[in-house]
Amino acid sequence: MIETTTLLTFVAMVLGFVFIPGPATLLTIARATGSGTKVGIATGAGIAVGDIVHTFMAVVGLSAIIATSALLFSLIKYAGAAYLIYLGIRALLARAPGVPGQAALPVSAGKAFRQAILAEVLNPKTALFFLAFLPQFVQLENGPADLQLAILGTVFVLFGLLSTVVFALGAGQLGDLLRRNAAVLKWQGKVIGTLYCALGLRLALQER
Repeated sequence: MIETTTLLTFVAMVLGFVFIPGPATLLTIARATGSGTKVGIATGAGIAVGDIVHTFMAVVGLSAIIATSALLFSLIKYAGAAYLIYLGIRALLARAPGVPGQAALPVSAGKAFRQAILAEVLNPKTALFFLAFLPQFVQLENGPADLQLAILGTVFVLFGLLSTVVFALGAGQLGDLLRRNAAVLKWQGKVIGTLYCALGLRLALQER
């Protein structure tokens, strides 16, 4: 079993990672601001499920295959980038609602949840992060490495979910206030669409 000191050190580092705004946080904020708190939380939950997939990949060694295969890394990277840009273009082309208070980008929580899973799974950088970060806290003398990786990954997912929920709550409330302004309502979808496209381009330009 993982030593208490090691686990506490891991938790402290994870808290630093998950509360620093990154792609997952920005995606959650964009969803919560544009479609409400519930949709933002669903997005955070989808990202958590995607991270569970990456934990599994790290445990069974699939992340190592992605790390060593330039072709596979590029295929997953460009698929993820294309998906984010697709979401961004849809947001840019969506008609702004004419009623103040209405969601700028109406989407169901279920759809946001599924989209977030796909966006997170198709981010090879996350797979490599789990592969590089989690094993640093594995100590073979404390039990099976696979079990320790699974525990560490679960801890990371739980704190990551906590952070996205916090950001979703804040962004959702801010979005409710902003949507009462007709001028903000007109441009909100364009801003969010631009953010999605920027995240997609950022992913496409990243190197291993």
